[in-house]
Amino acid sequence: MRILNEISLYNLRGDIFGGVTAAVIALPMALAFGVASGAGAEAGLYGAILVGLFAALFGGSPTLISEPTGPMTVIFTAVIAKLIAADPTNGMAMAFTVVIMAGLFQMLFGAMRLGKYVTLMPYSVVSGFMSGIGIILIILQIGPLLGQASPSGGVIAIIQSVPGLIAGIRPEETILALVTIAILFLMPLKLKRYLPPQLLALIVGTIVSIMLLDAAEIRRIGEIPMGLPAPQMPVFSIEQWQIMVIDAIILGMLGCIDALLTSVIADSLTRKQHNSDKELIGQGIGNVMSGLFGGLPGAGATMGTVVSIQSGARTALSGLVRAAILLVIILWAADLTASIPLAVLAGIALKVGIDIIDWGFLRRAHRLSGKGALITYGVIALTVFVDLIAAVGIGLFVANVMTITRLSKLQADDVKSATDPDKTELELTPYEHDLMETANGQVMLLQLRGHMIFGASRAISRTNSKVEGRNALIIDLKEVVHLGVSASLALEATILDMIRAGRCVFLVGAVGQPLERLEKLGVLELIPAENIVDKRIVALEKAIYRCELDVQPDGKLEPPTTGEDQRVSQVDDSTTQRDG
Repeated sequence: MRILNEISLYNLRGDIFGGVTAAVIALPMALAFGVASGAGAEAGLYGAILVGLFAALFGGSPTLISEPTGPMTVIFTAVIAKLIAADPTNGMAMAFTVVIMAGLFQMLFGAMRLGKYVTLMPYSVVSGFMSGIGIILIILQIGPLLGQASPSGGVIAIIQSVPGLIAGIRPEETILALVTIAILFLMPLKLKRYLPPQLLALIVGTIVSIMLLDAAEIRRIGEIPMGLPAPQMPVFSIEQWQIMVIDAIILGMLGCIDALLTSVIADSLTRKQHNSDKELIGQGIGNVMSGLFGGLPGAGATMGTVVSIQSGARTALSGLVRAAILLVIILWAADLTASIPLAVLAGIALKVGIDIIDWGFLRRAHRLSGKGALITYGVIALTVFVDLIAAVGIGLFVANVMTITRLSKLQADDVKSATDPDKTELELTPYEHDLMETANGQVMLLQLRGHMIFGASRAISRTNSKVEGRNALIIDLKEVVHLGVSASLALEATILDMIRAGRCVFLVGAVGQPLERLEKLGVLELIPAENIVDKRIVALEKAIYRCELDVQPDGKLEPPTTGEDQRVSQVDDSTTQRDG
């Protein structure tokens, strides 16, 4: 596996344009996320540069643009608040240590080749989680939109403080925020192709604040340190160690999901295939470096990625160009950002929160599935008002239980049994029907089909009650593709019950994985070799003529000579004469 991402000069012009466009979009977003997180605007810029640079160098998706995103910022904001409350002196340093740990977890996930499994989550849970994060990001902007610092204590504390925030509103800053939001929502589509609305809102809002509202003492970003950030050693707390690890896992998992979902979008636009495991390693390296230098955590950013590709980007060179432009701003033009009003950044962050909410699915969720809609709304409520871990954990548990229940029902439909040929859903040929009729209800035919995993084990076990009183059991596995451990153990229990009662057991059509699984389990040793056959007709004949059945006295069997019913086995002559 190649170490570096796909970097090429064959599309030089397109990659440069894509990188420049992505940088223009990244600047206001990075500043907004840095301020919203509480780590400062410079932390947003450092994260945008470092995550973007190293993910572009070592990732597995050539056109993915990585930077601080709304979901990652919301999680990191909660981490900062939690750790500073526990340790005011070292809380911020510990929060950046969590970013480093999250990056290490991402690298571990990539090294373990878990990339293809990361996004295997029910959409109802993912949609609810992302929508909940969008709502949290919106709530976090209530204070800045009204010209005040956001109250500490989380979402509930902010909601409880709304009356006080409204009472202390600063109209000048609220006007700036509304102007910003208006530009973001009302900017014509044709103009958006040439100028990102976030950048226009940043410029217009800053000019208006300087030219018209300067005397109102508008709250601004302030001076950002010019030059490269100094590395800071990880800081640990024994008391907070467990919390830091859990937060790092959550941050790392969210970053993986965010990056890989965006990589899928990039694949659909470029007709290329990304390397999920390599991308996780690249994302991990980027977050480790960002945490070491005091930057926000990041992931694949959908907006930056799509705009970069639409501008012509096709290789990772676009990500390097983007990082280089942002680095130039940090080194030589950081003082230009000092006059940007915080209310403008709050307006930009508010728009991001609105965009994160999965409006398309929420409008249709109740029509698609009532239970799925309940899961989505429940995850949203838990995400916003309780805890992010609880939201994902409970959402996944409920969704998986519902899926298992549906799967078990579907698999139960693939477990069919018959003792009376006239009262069964099994498709029997005329000759098989005659054989079953002759058996006089003493032969039970059990047919399995498809993928028999744990959901089918209960249906198989239920046949034990039907087996009682039968002299022979025929298990047809001809149409079984996969036999799981639980289903195999259920079959073993049924077979053992028959054998212990001195009854006959026949195995039909077992090949491939099902045969191998039963062999490893030792089931084949329980059944005589002559009772393991390829055709169901053979098993029925042997059951009737060799298992001492009390057959119908007037039972007449005339083996067919053509078609599906052609007799494929000749029973031993002496046995036939004795039992006939």
